[in-house]
Amino acid sequence: MSESAEPSNQPDNKAPEGNRKLPVDGNVAGRLSMVASLAPGAIAIAEPDGPPQPDGNRSYALTTFGALDQRSDEIAKGLIEWGVKPGMRIAMLVPFGAGFIELVFALMKAGVVTVLVDPGMGRKHLVRCLSDANPDGFIGIPKAQAVRTILRSKFPKAKWNVTVGRRYFWGGKTLQQIIDQGKKVGKDTSLPRIERTDEAAVIFTTGSTGPPKGVLYTHGVFHAQIDLIRERYDIHRGARDLACFPLFGLFDAVMGVTTIIPDMDPTKPAQVNPERLVEAAAQWEVEQAFGSPALWNTVVRWAETRKQHRPFPTLKRVLSAGAPVPAETLIKLRKLVDPDANIMTPYGATEALPLASIESREVIAETGPASLKGKGTCVGTRFEGVAWKVIEIEDGPLDDISETQEVSRGKIGELMVTGPMVTQRYVVRSDQNPFHKVTDGDRIWHRMGDVGYLDERDRFWFCGRKAHRVTMGKRTLYTVPCEAIFNEHPAIYRSALVGRGNRPNQQPVMIVEPHQPNMNGNEQERNQLQQELLALAARNPLTRRITEIIVRETPLPVDIRHNSKIFREKLAAELNQSQ
Repeated sequence: MSESAEPSNQPDNKAPEGNRKLPVDGNVAGRLSMVASLAPGAIAIAEPDGPPQPDGNRSYALTTFGALDQRSDEIAKGLIEWGVKPGMRIAMLVPFGAGFIELVFALMKAGVVTVLVDPGMGRKHLVRCLSDANPDGFIGIPKAQAVRTILRSKFPKAKWNVTVGRRYFWGGKTLQQIIDQGKKVGKDTSLPRIERTDEAAVIFTTGSTGPPKGVLYTHGVFHAQIDLIRERYDIHRGARDLACFPLFGLFDAVMGVTTIIPDMDPTKPAQVNPERLVEAAAQWEVEQAFGSPALWNTVVRWAETRKQHRPFPTLKRVLSAGAPVPAETLIKLRKLVDPDANIMTPYGATEALPLASIESREVIAETGPASLKGKGTCVGTRFEGVAWKVIEIEDGPLDDISETQEVSRGKIGELMVTGPMVTQRYVVRSDQNPFHKVTDGDRIWHRMGDVGYLDERDRFWFCGRKAHRVTMGKRTLYTVPCEAIFNEHPAIYRSALVGRGNRPNQQPVMIVEPHQPNMNGNEQERNQLQQELLALAARNPLTRRITEIIVRETPLPVDIRHNSKIFREKLAAELNQSQ
């Protein structure tokens, strides 16, 4: 892998001398061109190519930064020559890999707005999200294009369709035809000028509190995210990242980091085979890894069972996002990596990321023990440029900042944030904008939908989702503090507080998932566990009003993106339908 100096931090319109091509406008894809100009032969992406060998090593298909930049240029120019215009929306239905990364950068270079949807969110949500996004076309594998053709009445504007692979009966172009056209026109076709305020992508939320919403990302938001992540976590060009969460591979490319794609299904992180991660990390001497808490839980359990001692000795930076990571898991995870490694849990949402971060040592020594006592989960301190405040909880819309009322430190309320990484609006389910966006002069605050409090050190303690709180008259129960009490029982893996009935007169119900959920119909064992949990609840002021406990025989439903966020709405619906 080639090595060279760190890219200059000069303004976009003052390109350092000697670089082949540098961003002269606001297009975030210009950062890829900058990296490629400095180290064209360095490896950008390594993707498994064939099964593991007996020695644990395997072959990888390699893509250099120069090739990634050139290939995305050719695709962009091919699309432009075909007739695709800046501002059009193109939906991406391509599995994660090197091809996915080059296509996203190609669309950005062409000025196209990329529509990204989790393929695992379920057919109903997937079709509705894509239909509501009203795309001008699709880039997808043959199966996706076949389904799109069958459902074409739901996508009336989708006339610019590119098949990645063999095209059958649905028209449009193949990706190879687009590439060939791009090579043919070469320098005769120029890429459009893009400003930081221009639209870059529509990314859908996980739908953990209702139907997924389409969040509009500008190029400026992506720029802010990249700068903040790189600076806070001290990420340098030439590093190697085991990208267990697909979208982080896009950040890698523009930071000059080599993306090592592991042998796993990214839509099912909890089902990862840890041995594949260990092999990839060893073969590439990986320094960084990004994965969901569900993935690291699986890795930790595997290491305990196999009595593995420090299986990731080269890992110096671990990032885990999507849900809180318990101190117990962090303690075990620290034993698997370099002793001096930093394990960070960034906090944010699709609409606003990154907002805050905390390191494992602080969780283990201080905030984790407080979390076990029902104090909530500390997400850490703010990223530079983030402003936040906790306001009185309001379920209805708040149009202007004057309508909000900030609460005192230590009091639970609703978190709202603003900053360059905070998106301004939804473009799919725009009816939700009044409930989440608050005008404050020339800036917009985003209501996170999270409840919690700020401590004396300006750290936010997350106590759950606003929509998940259970109200009993004048008393409110919050999910995270209450569930922490039950999760302390050695038999419980995780739990979910839901409300029976409607606000403000709900009955709190705790639904628990044991480490061994299938009790094979053992009624006595289940009753014994319920009695122990009731006694545990009665001893704590936070939970003493919880008198109904359901021991679930199957795992709690969780989101597809991280396999960590519990879908409490589904549980509440099941509970209230059974009445």
